[in-house]
Amino acid sequence: MKKKLMLYLLCMLILSACTSSGKGDKEETLYSGTIRIAVDESFKPIMEEELQVYQALTPEASIIPIYCSEVEAVNLLLKDSVRLAVTNRRLTEEELISFHTRKFFPESIRMALSGVALITHRSNPDSLITVEDFRRIATGEITEWKELNPDSKLGRLQVVFDNPNSGTVHYVIDSICHGKPLSSSLNARKSNEEVIDYVAVTPGAIGVIGANWIGNKADTTRLSFNQKVRVMAVSESRKATSENSFKPYQAYLALKNYPLTHEVYILVNDPKGALPTGLMTFLTGERGQRIILKSGLVPATQPVRIVNVKDDF
Repeated sequence: MKKKLMLYLLCMLILSACTSSGKGDKEETLYSGTIRIAVDESFKPIMEEELQVYQALTPEASIIPIYCSEVEAVNLLLKDSVRLAVTNRRLTEEELISFHTRKFFPESIRMALSGVALITHRSNPDSLITVEDFRRIATGEITEWKELNPDSKLGRLQVVFDNPNSGTVHYVIDSICHGKPLSSSLNARKSNEEVIDYVAVTPGAIGVIGANWIGNKADTTRLSFNQKVRVMAVSESRKATSENSFKPYQAYLALKNYPLTHEVYILVNDPKGALPTGLMTFLTGERGQRIILKSGLVPATQPVRIVNVKDDF
C-alpha cells in the first residue's frame, strides 16, 4: 500500500511540474514574451525611461536589459545571446558577413542623435576647448593645463573615460583621433556615473561621457546641465571663442553645431519578427521618440523645436 501511495505521489509531482512548465513557456510575439537586450551603458538613463513606459503599455512583454560596453553589446548580438542591441554605431561589413554566413540579415536602425560631452570640475575657469586640442589631449600630445591656458594653475591634465570598450571611446578614436591610439595615461572608470563623481572632486580632470548623462533632472526644459560638474563648450575653429563654441544642448546636437555629435543605432537580428521587432517599433515610433525628445537628445524620426540658448562662459 505504501509503495502504491509513493508511486501515486511521484506521478502527481511529475504531472504538476510538467503542467507548470507548460504554463510558463509562452509563445513570443510582437507584444509578449521575455527577451534580453544589450545596451551601451552610456544610454542607460534614457533606456530605463523607455523600458518603463514600454512595459507599462505592453504588460505581456518582459525586457531584461544588459547594460555593458559597446564591444560586449555587439558580441552578445553576434553570439545570438541577444537579438537587439543599442549602440553608437552601425554593424560593420565584417560583422554583417558573419551574420550572413549563418543566414541572418540584421538591421541597423537610427534611433537618436547624441554626442560626447566634456566635463570639468566646477571651479575650473577653462570652459572652452577646440576639437584639435581635445584630439591632442586624448592622444597624449597635451598633458598640462598650461598648454591650453598659460595662466592655469591646475597642473597635470587627468582625462577620464567611462570604459575602455565603450562606444564613447570608439567614437573618440575613430572620429576625433582618426584611428590614432589614445594615450596610455588616460584613466578609465567603470561607468559614466563614476566619471561624473570623479570629476566632481578632482579639479584637474576632464571627463569624457555620453551627452545622455549630463542633463539636470530637476529641469524639465532640459536647458541646464548636471550641477555637480561644468560642461565645456567645443569649437571646430582653430581658436575657441564664446561665439564659435557650443555645448551639447539639444538644439546644437540637432543642427550639428556641436562638433562631437554622433548617431545612436538599434541593431536588430530578429528573423521571426517577434518581440525584438516590437520593441524596436516602439523605440522608433511616436511614444518612444517623444521620450528621447524629453531626455535632451534628438529623436531620429520626430521634429525638434529649436530653442536658442545664451551661455555664460
